[in-house]
Parts: sequence; C-alpha cells; structure tokens
Amino acid sequence: MPWFVMIGYDGPRGGELRKVHRPAHLAGLEPLAMAGRIRHAGPMLGEHGAPIGSVVVFEAHNLAEARAIAARDPYVTGGVFARYELRETAAVFPKS
Repeated sequence: MPWFVMIGYDGPRGGELRKVHRPAHLAGLEPLAMAGRIRHAGPMLGEHGAPIGSVVVFEAHNLAEARAIAARDPYVTGGVFARYELRETAAVFPKS
C-alpha cells in the first residue's frame, strides 16, 4: 500500500480547538495505528514549543481512501486546521 502525508496548519483558534477535538482526533487515528498503518503522527511545534499544526504519515489503499481519512479527521471537521495538504510519499528510510 502507498504512504501518504497529511500536513495540517492550525487556524487562529487552533490551540483552543485542539483541546476540544484532541480525544476524537486520536480515537479516529487509533484503528490505523492498531493496523500498523501509521508511520508517524504528531504536532508541528512553533518556536516556543506550542503546536502550530500536525503531521500524519499513514498508509492507505489509494488516494481516494487517503482523502477520505483526512477529510473525516476531527481536526479538519472541527476547524482546528485552517488548511491541510495531502500528498503521496515514498519511504527511503528506514530501509525495509
């Protein structure tokens, strides 16, 4: 299966809304994590260590599935992100 990267950029209320939507965001990623389909997930941090966005590197069967996963993420639907990008990526390291 191909790998995809979702990069979300917090909006002006991102810090406030993260606290509200974090439990649902993590619960939504849990099935992918349990299936071994997440390589990395976590916040992007600003200069002072506060989250300014998120990065999720995950496996999906195809671009349509990856788009569906991203579109239903509570950080997307709940307005944490002002915008996000979704791209297919290739793993060079670690070597498999």
